[in-house]
Amino acid sequence: MADYQAHIDQFKEENVDVIALSVDPLDKAKEMAERVKATFPIGYGLEVPRDADKVGAYWEERRKIIHATNFIIDADKKVTQACFATGPIGRIVAEDALRSVQGAKKRKTQAS
Repeated sequence: MADYQAHIDQFKEENVDVIALSVDPLDKAKEMAERVKATFPIGYGLEVPRDADKVGAYWEERRKIIHATNFIIDADKKVTQACFATGPIGRIVAEDALRSVQGAKKRKTQAS
């Protein structure tokens, strides 16, 4: 989340919203938000497996966690990029997300 917060102005320039979701309860989600100084919404209290299954994310029964899952969703609410982790690695970093958004906008402009 800190990576996305560090690039939040660039996302705003691209008219892109950043939203995070977590299995953490409210108090832990607030701690994370304060630690990274998040200015974007952070949903909390997701339930395993119900909410993980809704988005197709990998989850772990033993620790009751949802592994990192990133989506880039366009203005038409279609998933244009997705990254599903099955462990501690596998995330779309902020710079890659920005490049993806910028590239999609450029292709859309060229197609017009």
